[in-house]
Amino acid sequence: MIILVHERPHEVVPGTTLFQLRDEVKPGADVIVYNGALAATDRALQELDGVHFIRRGEMPSAAEMEALLMARHTPGVHERVRQGVVGIAGLGGLGSTVAVALARTGVGKLLLADFDVVEPSNLNRQQYGVDQIGQYKADALRQVLAQVNPYVEIAASVIFLDESNVLEVFSGVDVMVEAFDSPAAKTMILKTFRKHRPDIPLITVSGLAGYGPANRIRTRRILKNLYLVGDEETGARPGMGLMAPRVGIAASHQANAVLRLLLGLEVED
Repeated sequence: MIILVHERPHEVVPGTTLFQLRDEVKPGADVIVYNGALAATDRALQELDGVHFIRRGEMPSAAEMEALLMARHTPGVHERVRQGVVGIAGLGGLGSTVAVALARTGVGKLLLADFDVVEPSNLNRQQYGVDQIGQYKADALRQVLAQVNPYVEIAASVIFLDESNVLEVFSGVDVMVEAFDSPAAKTMILKTFRKHRPDIPLITVSGLAGYGPANRIRTRRILKNLYLVGDEETGARPGMGLMAPRVGIAASHQANAVLRLLLGLEVED
Protein backbone atom coordinates (compact mmCIF):
# COMPACT_ATOMS: atom_id res chain seq x y z
CA MET A 1 0.00 0.00 0.00
CA ILE A 2 1.34 3.44 -0.94
CA ILE A 3 1.22 6.39 1.46
CA LEU A 4 2.50 9.86 0.55
CA VAL A 5 5.01 10.85 3.23
CA HIS A 6 6.12 14.47 2.77
CA GLU A 7 4.58 14.22 -0.72
CA ARG A 8 6.75 11.23 -1.67
CA PRO A 9 5.48 7.66 -2.18
CA HIS A 10 6.20 5.34 0.74
CA GLU A 11 5.19 1.69 0.79
CA VAL A 12 3.63 0.25 3.95
CA VAL A 13 1.98 -2.98 4.93
CA PRO A 14 -1.85 -2.82 4.76
CA GLY A 15 -3.23 -2.17 8.22
CA THR A 16 -0.37 0.16 9.22
CA THR A 17 -1.53 2.98 11.48
CA LEU A 18 -0.56 6.62 11.52
CA PHE A 19 1.46 6.31 14.72
CA GLN A 20 3.24 3.18 13.51
CA LEU A 21 4.31 5.03 10.39
CA ARG A 22 5.48 7.97 12.51
CA ASP A 23 7.64 5.65 14.63
CA GLU A 24 9.14 4.21 11.46
CA VAL A 25 9.73 7.44 9.54
CA LYS A 26 10.35 10.09 12.19
CA PRO A 27 10.37 8.83 15.79
CA GLY A 28 9.60 11.58 18.26
CA ALA A 29 7.58 13.67 15.82
CA ASP A 30 5.04 15.58 17.91
CA VAL A 31 3.11 17.29 15.12
CA ILE A 32 1.33 15.18 12.51
CA VAL A 33 -0.42 16.61 9.48
CA TYR A 34 -2.80 14.03 8.03
CA ASN A 35 -4.43 14.80 4.68
CA GLY A 36 -3.93 18.52 5.26
CA ALA A 37 -5.19 18.68 8.88
CA LEU A 38 -3.55 18.25 12.27
CA ALA A 39 -4.05 14.76 13.73
CA ALA A 40 -3.88 13.94 17.45
CA THR A 41 -5.22 10.37 17.44
CA ASP A 42 -4.06 7.17 15.79
CA ARG A 43 -5.94 5.69 12.83
CA ALA A 44 -5.55 3.08 10.14
CA LEU A 45 -4.01 4.45 6.96
CA GLN A 46 -5.68 4.25 3.57
CA GLU A 47 -4.15 4.08 0.10
CA LEU A 48 -2.61 7.44 -0.97
CA ASP A 49 -3.20 9.16 2.35
CA GLY A 50 -0.84 12.12 2.73
CA VAL A 51 1.09 12.58 5.99
CA HIS A 52 3.78 14.88 7.35
CA PHE A 53 5.73 14.36 10.56
CA ILE A 54 7.27 17.32 12.38
CA ARG A 55 9.35 17.70 15.52
CA ARG A 56 8.61 20.93 17.35
CA GLY A 57 11.56 23.31 17.33
CA GLU A 58 13.33 21.50 14.50
CA MET A 59 14.13 23.49 11.37
CA PRO A 60 12.57 21.72 8.36
CA SER A 61 14.71 21.16 5.30
CA ALA A 62 13.87 22.97 2.08
CA ALA A 63 12.22 19.80 0.76
CA GLU A 64 10.18 19.34 3.95
CA MET A 65 9.07 22.98 3.93
CA GLU A 66 8.04 22.68 0.30
CA ALA A 67 6.10 19.52 1.04
CA LEU A 68 4.30 21.11 3.99
CA LEU A 69 3.23 24.12 1.97
CA MET A 70 2.12 21.86 -0.86
CA ALA A 71 0.04 19.77 1.53
CA ARG A 72 -1.73 22.83 2.88
CA HIS A 73 -2.22 24.57 -0.48
CA THR A 74 -2.81 21.54 -2.70
CA PRO A 75 -0.12 20.72 -5.29
CA GLY A 76 -1.65 22.61 -8.23
CA VAL A 77 -1.98 25.83 -6.26
CA HIS A 78 1.42 25.65 -4.64
CA GLU A 79 3.25 24.89 -7.87
CA ARG A 80 1.98 28.12 -9.44
CA VAL A 81 2.57 30.20 -6.33
CA ARG A 82 6.17 29.09 -5.87
CA GLN A 83 6.98 30.11 -9.44
CA GLY A 84 5.72 33.64 -8.82
CA VAL A 85 7.90 36.74 -8.68
CA VAL A 86 6.36 39.68 -6.82
CA GLY A 87 7.69 43.21 -6.41
CA ILE A 88 6.93 45.35 -3.35
CA ALA A 89 7.76 49.06 -3.51
CA GLY A 90 7.82 50.50 0.00
CA LEU A 91 8.36 48.38 3.10
CA GLY A 92 6.32 50.15 5.74
CA GLY A 93 3.05 48.97 7.27
CA LEU A 94 1.64 47.79 3.98
CA GLY A 95 4.76 46.47 2.27
CA SER A 96 6.20 44.62 5.25
CA THR A 97 2.85 42.97 5.99
CA VAL A 98 2.30 41.98 2.36
CA ALA A 99 5.80 40.49 2.25
CA VAL A 100 5.21 38.38 5.37
CA ALA A 101 1.89 37.10 4.01
CA LEU A 102 3.43 36.15 0.66
CA ALA A 103 6.41 34.47 2.29
CA ARG A 104 4.05 32.37 4.40
CA THR A 105 2.14 31.54 1.23
CA GLY A 106 5.34 30.29 -0.41
CA VAL A 107 5.74 32.79 -3.25
CA GLY A 108 9.00 31.87 -4.95
CA LYS A 109 10.73 35.25 -5.14
CA LEU A 110 10.15 38.67 -3.61
CA LEU A 111 11.79 41.85 -4.90
CA LEU A 112 11.76 44.42 -2.09
CA ALA A 113 12.82 48.07 -2.16
CA ASP A 114 12.85 50.97 0.30
CA PHE A 115 15.44 53.63 1.21
CA ASP A 116 14.17 54.28 4.75
CA VAL A 117 15.22 52.98 8.19
CA VAL A 118 13.10 51.49 10.97
CA GLU A 119 12.00 54.17 13.44
CA PRO A 120 10.20 53.83 16.80
CA SER A 121 7.06 55.39 15.29
CA ASN A 122 6.90 52.53 12.76
CA LEU A 123 6.38 49.83 15.35
CA ASN A 124 2.66 50.47 15.81
CA ARG A 125 1.88 48.90 12.43
CA GLN A 126 4.99 47.53 10.71
CA GLN A 127 6.48 44.03 10.88
CA TYR A 128 9.69 44.99 12.67
CA GLY A 129 11.02 44.51 16.18
CA VAL A 130 12.41 47.01 18.68
CA ASP A 131 15.85 45.48 18.15
CA GLN A 132 15.71 46.51 14.47
CA ILE A 133 15.32 50.25 15.07
CA GLY A 134 17.90 52.10 12.97
CA GLN A 135 18.32 49.32 10.41
CA TYR A 136 17.40 49.84 6.80
CA LYS A 137 13.92 48.42 6.29
CA ALA A 138 15.07 46.34 3.33
CA ASP A 139 17.71 44.63 5.50
CA ALA A 140 15.43 44.30 8.52
CA LEU A 141 12.60 42.77 6.48
CA ARG A 142 15.00 40.26 4.95
CA GLN A 143 15.77 39.12 8.51
CA VAL A 144 12.08 38.88 9.39
CA LEU A 145 11.29 36.85 6.28
CA ALA A 146 14.18 34.49 6.96
CA GLN A 147 12.41 33.57 10.20
CA VAL A 148 9.05 33.15 8.44
CA ASN A 149 10.22 31.11 5.44
CA PRO A 150 13.97 30.83 4.85
CA TYR A 151 13.46 29.22 1.45
CA VAL A 152 11.79 32.15 -0.29
CA GLU A 153 14.28 33.95 -2.55
CA ILE A 154 14.65 37.58 -1.47
CA ALA A 155 16.21 40.46 -3.40
CA ALA A 156 16.11 43.50 -1.09
CA SER A 157 17.35 46.89 -2.30
CA VAL A 158 18.14 49.94 -0.17
CA ILE A 159 17.30 52.53 -2.80
CA PHE A 160 15.24 55.64 -3.40
CA LEU A 161 12.90 54.64 -6.19
CA ASP A 162 12.14 56.99 -9.05
CA GLU A 163 11.24 56.77 -12.71
CA SER A 164 14.90 56.24 -13.65
CA ASN A 165 15.37 53.01 -11.67
CA VAL A 166 12.01 51.51 -10.69
CA LEU A 167 11.63 49.36 -13.80
CA GLU A 168 15.14 47.96 -13.43
CA VAL A 169 14.73 47.19 -9.72
CA PHE A 170 11.50 45.31 -10.41
CA SER A 171 12.51 43.69 -13.68
CA GLY A 172 10.95 40.25 -14.14
CA VAL A 173 8.01 40.62 -11.73
CA ASP A 174 4.71 38.90 -12.39
CA VAL A 175 2.78 41.23 -10.07
CA MET A 176 3.70 44.62 -8.60
CA VAL A 177 2.58 45.92 -5.18
CA GLU A 178 2.65 49.67 -4.52
CA ALA A 179 3.01 50.31 -0.80
CA PHE A 180 4.29 53.87 -0.50
CA ASP A 181 3.24 56.50 2.07
CA SER A 182 4.12 59.38 -0.25
CA PRO A 183 1.47 60.52 -2.76
CA ALA A 184 4.26 61.63 -5.11
CA ALA A 185 5.87 58.19 -4.99
CA LYS A 186 2.49 56.53 -5.62
CA THR A 187 1.95 58.71 -8.67
CA MET A 188 5.46 57.99 -9.95
CA ILE A 189 5.14 54.23 -9.88
CA LEU A 190 1.63 54.21 -11.33
CA LYS A 191 2.62 56.47 -14.22
CA THR A 192 5.85 54.58 -14.90
CA PHE A 193 4.29 51.14 -14.96
CA ARG A 194 1.20 52.26 -16.85
CA LYS A 195 3.41 53.85 -19.53
CA HIS A 196 6.18 51.27 -19.85
CA ARG A 197 4.81 48.00 -18.40
CA PRO A 198 1.00 48.05 -18.71
CA ASP A 199 1.12 44.26 -18.99
CA ILE A 200 2.19 43.93 -15.33
CA PRO A 201 -0.70 43.91 -12.81
CA LEU A 202 -0.20 46.64 -10.20
CA ILE A 203 -2.02 46.80 -6.86
CA THR A 204 -2.19 50.20 -5.19
CA VAL A 205 -3.88 51.57 -2.05
CA SER A 206 -5.93 54.61 -1.09
CA GLY A 207 -7.84 55.11 2.16
CA LEU A 208 -6.88 52.99 5.17
CA ALA A 209 -6.18 55.38 8.05
CA GLY A 210 -7.86 55.38 11.43
CA TYR A 211 -10.17 52.79 12.93
CA GLY A 212 -13.25 52.92 10.73
CA PRO A 213 -15.27 49.82 9.85
CA ALA A 214 -13.15 47.09 8.34
CA ASN A 215 -15.72 46.22 5.70
CA ARG A 216 -15.29 49.58 4.01
CA ILE A 217 -11.88 48.48 2.79
CA ARG A 218 -12.34 46.68 -0.50
CA THR A 219 -10.45 45.68 -3.63
CA ARG A 220 -11.60 46.73 -7.06
CA ARG A 221 -10.19 46.88 -10.55
CA ILE A 222 -10.13 50.46 -11.84
CA LEU A 223 -8.32 49.82 -15.14
CA LYS A 224 -6.90 46.82 -16.95
CA ASN A 225 -4.09 45.46 -14.74
CA LEU A 226 -4.62 48.21 -12.14
CA TYR A 227 -6.29 47.36 -8.82
CA LEU A 228 -7.13 49.69 -5.94
CA VAL A 229 -7.41 48.65 -2.28
CA GLY A 230 -8.93 50.82 0.45
CA ASP A 231 -12.03 52.84 1.29
CA GLU A 232 -10.78 55.60 -1.09
CA GLU A 233 -11.62 58.24 1.53
CA THR A 234 -9.76 57.91 4.83
CA GLY A 235 -6.28 59.35 4.37
CA ALA A 236 -3.81 59.91 7.20
CA ARG A 237 -4.08 63.36 8.79
CA PRO A 238 -3.92 64.92 12.26
CA GLY A 239 -6.39 63.03 14.41
CA MET A 240 -6.58 60.18 11.91
CA GLY A 241 -3.37 58.19 12.09
CA LEU A 242 -2.29 54.89 10.59
CA MET A 243 -3.07 51.95 12.87
CA ALA A 244 -2.20 48.29 12.66
CA PRO A 245 -5.70 46.77 12.16
CA ARG A 246 -6.79 48.72 9.08
CA VAL A 247 -3.28 48.79 7.62
CA GLY A 248 -3.16 45.03 8.08
CA ILE A 249 -6.57 44.57 6.47
CA ALA A 250 -5.51 46.59 3.42
CA ALA A 251 -2.20 44.72 3.20
CA SER A 252 -4.03 41.39 3.33
CA HIS A 253 -6.30 42.59 0.52
CA GLN A 254 -3.17 43.33 -1.50
CA ALA A 255 -1.60 39.96 -0.70
CA ASN A 256 -4.81 38.12 -1.58
CA ALA A 257 -5.03 40.01 -4.87
CA VAL A 258 -1.45 38.93 -5.62
CA LEU A 259 -2.33 35.31 -4.89
CA ARG A 260 -5.39 35.38 -7.14
CA LEU A 261 -3.43 36.98 -9.97
CA LEU A 262 -0.67 34.37 -9.71
CA LEU A 263 -3.36 31.69 -9.95
CA GLY A 264 -4.90 33.31 -13.02
CA LEU A 265 -8.11 34.28 -11.22
CA GLU A 266 -10.17 37.45 -11.31
CA VAL A 267 -9.28 39.67 -8.36
CA GLU A 268 -12.89 40.70 -7.85
CA ASP A 269 -15.89 38.52 -8.64
